[in-house]
Amino acid sequence: MKFTQDIQIGYFVKRPNRFIAYVEINGTVEVCHMPNPGRMWELLFPGAAVYVRHVGKTERKTAYDVVGIERDGVPILLDTQYNNDIAAKLIQEHRIPGWEEWSLLRREVTVGDSRFDLLLHKGKELFYLEVKSCTLFGKSGAMFPDAVTERGRKHIAELAAMHDDGYHTGVLFLVHWDRARWFLPDYHTDTDFAATFMECAPKLDWKAFSLRWTAEFSQPEPVRLLSYPEEVLRRENHDCGDYMLVMYLPEGRDIEVGSKGSISFLQGYYVYVGSAKKNLASRLARHTRKRKKMHWHIDYLRRYAGVTAVLPVRTADDLEHKLAAAVGAISHWQIQDFGCTDCSCPSHLFGFHDNPIHRRDFMQLVEDFRMNRLESLIGR
Repeated sequence: MKFTQDIQIGYFVKRPNRFIAYVEINGTVEVCHMPNPGRMWELLFPGAAVYVRHVGKTERKTAYDVVGIERDGVPILLDTQYNNDIAAKLIQEHRIPGWEEWSLLRREVTVGDSRFDLLLHKGKELFYLEVKSCTLFGKSGAMFPDAVTERGRKHIAELAAMHDDGYHTGVLFLVHWDRARWFLPDYHTDTDFAATFMECAPKLDWKAFSLRWTAEFSQPEPVRLLSYPEEVLRRENHDCGDYMLVMYLPEGRDIEVGSKGSISFLQGYYVYVGSAKKNLASRLARHTRKRKKMHWHIDYLRRYAGVTAVLPVRTADDLEHKLAAAVGAISHWQIQDFGCTDCSCPSHLFGFHDNPIHRRDFMQLVEDFRMNRLESLIGR
């Protein structure tokens, strides 16, 4: 194990890029190395308790590594390299149900153009294993990935191809949330990964396994294997559903919005709620383009407001009006009758003084519509 001591608690300030986090430690804001390239929007809120480790004198520009973060008072591991250490140790100790007969042969094995995390063996039989760290979860569900991962999709496809050539291959998703009970690929975020996973899963010896951590981050307690509600994935993972378009308007201005005429927009962030019964990906791509024929109300605002995030909710259900009502309930203001000419909603465009991506109530809303509402489907 890498760090069994020298863990300190700080408080998250901001994250300017994937590999750097500003953390307040003992009253001073320190620049820390972030060893997890995921988005982690659901975890990295200003003021959240962060676990860091001082790395001592080094040529690096950062004197601290981020080790973990708290969610609802529960320590969550963020260090993806340590994730592989834990996977190796769990396998060596035969703690993964169903893999008790396998032993670790070596780490970081190369096959062709790819490198996989672990190579196991059972006598002369070999088992090529990729390990993934899962930090995206809801009340009792977990999903992977939290950002588009072409590398992850490629690994899944290559392992399945190796299986077709007679190799034993698999994936271990370590879920750092002891309340998790089911696992799905995150089809909202990365449809290509989800489609590849659904196609290749029957060929792979794969497992999603939850862990419980303490603030020392020395060794986790194994908790449970997670179920795989594939029927929910087949029902929901289609190119249709609802979405939230998060935009930033750098200065207040009056904007001509088609037949509605001139509307005054305050400076700030805006969340537009929409839906597409088909071709959702194309609809979102259109919204992110600047040059296009003016058609919807949102097209006029987009001439001046830049897109900061696109949050699809892929679903077979009609959630658009519920989603608009939920966003409206936590917004600071709304533009009356905007984007809702074909329904009875008061608005589908909502304003925020600060970036909603960094607000707990907004990201809780995203989690509820993307993950927690699936509980009723899984429980059927």
